Amino acid sequence: MYTVTNPATGELVEEIENATDEEVRAAIERVHHGYSSWRRRPVAERAKIVSRAAELFAERADELAAIMTLEMGKRINEGRGEVGIVVDIFDYYADNGPALLADEPLELRSGPAVIVKQPIGALLGVMPWNFPCYQVARFVAPNLVLGNTILLKHASICPRSAAAIAEILHDAGVPEDVYVNTFASSRQVPAILADPRIAGVSLTGSEPAGISVATEAGRNLKRTVLELGGSDPLIVLDTADLDETVKATATARMRNCGQSCNAPKRMIVLAELYDEFVDRMSKHVTDFFQPGDPADPATKLPPLASSSAADEVAGQVRRAVEQGATLRAGGNRVGPGAYLEATVLTDVTPEMDAYREEIFGPVVLVFRASTEDEAVAIANDSPFGLGASVWGTDPERMRRVAERIEAGMVYLNRAGGSVADLPFGGIKRSGIGRELGAAGFEEFMNKKSIRL
Repeated sequence: MYTVTNPATGELVEEIENATDEEVRAAIERVHHGYSSWRRRPVAERAKIVSRAAELFAERADELAAIMTLEMGKRINEGRGEVGIVVDIFDYYADNGPALLADEPLELRSGPAVIVKQPIGALLGVMPWNFPCYQVARFVAPNLVLGNTILLKHASICPRSAAAIAEILHDAGVPEDVYVNTFASSRQVPAILADPRIAGVSLTGSEPAGISVATEAGRNLKRTVLELGGSDPLIVLDTADLDETVKATATARMRNCGQSCNAPKRMIVLAELYDEFVDRMSKHVTDFFQPGDPADPATKLPPLASSSAADEVAGQVRRAVEQGATLRAGGNRVGPGAYLEATVLTDVTPEMDAYREEIFGPVVLVFRASTEDEAVAIANDSPFGLGASVWGTDPERMRRVAERIEAGMVYLNRAGGSVADLPFGGIKRSGIGRELGAAGFEEFMNKKSIRL
């Protein structure tokens, strides 16, 4: 069942039945059939349609933001900002796609050859709820320009976002059998992956979901991109303005109510700054991030996406304290709705569950490091490797530390976020493959060698 439940109030707004097995098979046939004609459309035509989609996303930004606020509690201003990133992604691939897909001449020792870049077929996208538009865009935009077709299964709490995205793409000129939204259930995903008409899958979601999809994809020899969880480290080496550093890092952590895969979840602060950093962070999140209505632009802390999500994060905090961590701020469920106070935990040790698990909510973990080497060691002592950030005043020192961190992405004096032309992805248990930038084309591309 797909459901719309307002997380600010707990009100059930709408229920939609899952697609039947027959409807799912029909959707697969549609995208398979659509591929034969879409791949033959000139890339300039496909890019023009993707450019028009960017225009329509911009025109309907308020509508999309309101849907996200209702479905998963995103602050209305953050929803508008998310649509802005979507527009940038569609514009980037529309503008740069034809050049990025140009043939690559090769001069071999034995003579000339060329690499021809071609699509591979119909793809399945399994999308999450935390960024209902952005994460669809980074999978869909490059593949539409490349010439692949898309069967999209969105998160079960985001049916209105799924329908609105499909409407925009079809209004922009994407044929209805090139992008097909399906309200399939998770139970039906293995059968979709087993179907020979599906050439690959991209999933953004939890680690268990990634393992499940990767298992089925491997069993059926399907290309796979996985963007999974993260417990990103943020290292503070030094600062010229501690208050500004605290505010900037807290804002990065609390973005999307802490429900971002590449949010800075573990803040590692050198000893000379640690005590003051913890005191100021605890005061700032308590004073500034007060729960409120996500539809109100003045709100700083919205609800989590669901009551079950809020209960899970509150349980993680409670378990950490029971195991010996120190609660410096917050930690309580507040309501009605799926609200959790902005929270700060310290004294988390490797023996505690919170040390290695991802906490997907408004919770800051702060660690003390005596040296730069110890800070790097704490940063790397994680099963995840999505993003990271290094904060300081010496660019060379920050760059040196960044190169030692085990992650797919490292930012200096900023954390999290995403831009259209920068590859996005991680290592370890944070996933497989890359999206965005030129890399966004290559995961589901046939780089065919032609020997001349």
